[in-house]
Parts: sequence; C-alpha cells; structure tokens
Amino acid sequence: MRRHRYPSDLTDAEWSIIEPLLPPPSSTQPSGGHPEKYDRRDVVDGILYVNRTGCQWRAIPGDLPPWRTVYRWFCKWHAAGVTAGICAALHEQVRLREGKNPRSVAVVVDSQTIKADATVPKATSGYDAGKKATGRKRHLAVDTRGLPVMMMVTPADVHDAHAARDFLFRLRLAHPEITLVWADSAYGGELVTWAKDRLRLTLKTVNRPRTRGFVLLPKRWVVERSISWIMRARRNCRDYEKLPQHAEAHLAWTVMALMTRRLTRPVTAWREPKAPPVPAPPLRIRLHPWNIRLAAVI
Repeated sequence: MRRHRYPSDLTDAEWSIIEPLLPPPSSTQPSGGHPEKYDRRDVVDGILYVNRTGCQWRAIPGDLPPWRTVYRWFCKWHAAGVTAGICAALHEQVRLREGKNPRSVAVVVDSQTIKADATVPKATSGYDAGKKATGRKRHLAVDTRGLPVMMMVTPADVHDAHAARDFLFRLRLAHPEITLVWADSAYGGELVTWAKDRLRLTLKTVNRPRTRGFVLLPKRWVVERSISWIMRARRNCRDYEKLPQHAEAHLAWTVMALMTRRLTRPVTAWREPKAPPVPAPPLRIRLHPWNIRLAAVI
C-alpha cells in the first residue's frame, strides 16, 4: 500500500463504499485465476488521478500502478458494466441518505457540446452548427436533485431530437420507473408523441421566456448545474478519447467521485429538521367612529 498524497485519492471512508461494489478478484472464484499484482485501491486512485487532472495515461505518477494496468482496468470495468452498476448503487444510497425514494420517477434531460482533440477520429465527431464547435455531444438525464441517472456521448452533428430517441429508449430500459421527463424546446414536436406512444413517457418542454439577460429556467436549471459539476474534472473539459464509450466512462468516474464525497461528508445543520415556528398571537381589530386601534390578544 502506497502513501496517499493526491487530492484525487480516495479516503478510507470513500474506499469502504467503493470496494464492496467492485467484482471479486478472479483468484477468489471457483474458476480460478492469478492473484492481482497491484492493489485495487491504487488502481482506482490512478483512474481518478487522470480524470481529475486531465493528464495523459502515460503521465501517471510513478508511485501509482503502471499506466497500462490502470488503463486496462478502466476499459475492462466499463465494458463489463461495472462502472454503470457502481453509479446506480451510489445513486440509490445518496437518495436514501437525503430522505428520498431510492429511484426517481422524474428526470431532466439536456445536452452539451464539447470540443474534441485532434486525436479524436472524424467518424465519431462532428460539427455543431448551433454552438459552432467541432467535437462530441453529451446527453445527460438527471433527477430532481441533480444526480446523473444516465449519460450518452454522440457526434456533435447529431440533432438532439434524433439522438433523444435512442437516449430515451435506453433510459426506459434501464429505469422503467421513470414516467416524467423535462427538456428544452429541442426535444419537442413529434418526439413528445413518440415518447408517449412508444415508451409511455410524458415529455414536457420548458421554453425560454422572451427576455434579455440571464433567466433561471424552472426544472432545467438542475441539469445545467450538473453539467457544471462534471466540468470540474479537467478530463471532461475537452474530449480526448478515441472511443465514445471511454468518454462515457470518464463521465461515470466523475459522477462516482461526486457521490462518494456526498455520502461521506457529515450532515450539515441546515439539513437537520428545524423546529416549527411559534405562531404569532392573533390580532383583534376594534372599530370606533373616528379611529381604528389594533390590539393583540394574549
């Protein structure tokens, strides 16, 4: 075990939450396998280091496992669905800790266009004429607390209404309890009828008012805040991945780090239930011919 020294490293409390959610080592299974050479906690710290700092895989510090080992586990866990399973389990734990139902029935969806690096293939990227940027587009579905429920990465030239059919279909399969979806006007039109008839989803659009300047949009501000949380990880500020699946994996690791910190931080005073306010004494109005006097009934 190495000495933990980086801000992205997991604390003991955070590792106690992540460790049971990882699959057991192959050496402990009846099928057998070689014992793992490097500690899994160090491997997870290596993935979080790349995700937090935005460095290249080859630039992982020497006290962490070799970059090939860290990258191999990063790809293996995402392809096996381990990353998505951890996110789903942490999402339920956070909602239960905050006194909510473990599964949300209403979500807010939106997309974000991010610029792509020169190493990203043109086959998996495109030009977004609305944002005037060449890269990829991230589609997010978050609950009313701002916690991401599902994420999908597509080329930037794919319109939101076209990508939403595949995105909502995946959302319906993974979370059949969801019945209400809020979105912007790009998801309106025929998509509302299609979602109602095919997926039994109620899709409501929130239009922007015709006013100048910044306007806090109801329901939609939740997903905008979630996008700002994801952008705190420097690896997500620009798309460097050759495969869209790896870009989705980096988003998932950012969400995992966010939820583990939320699960391990102490409950603040404002989250505790407050005492009910003392009602004020009623007022009695006395009417006189020439004036009005107010008297408190004690």
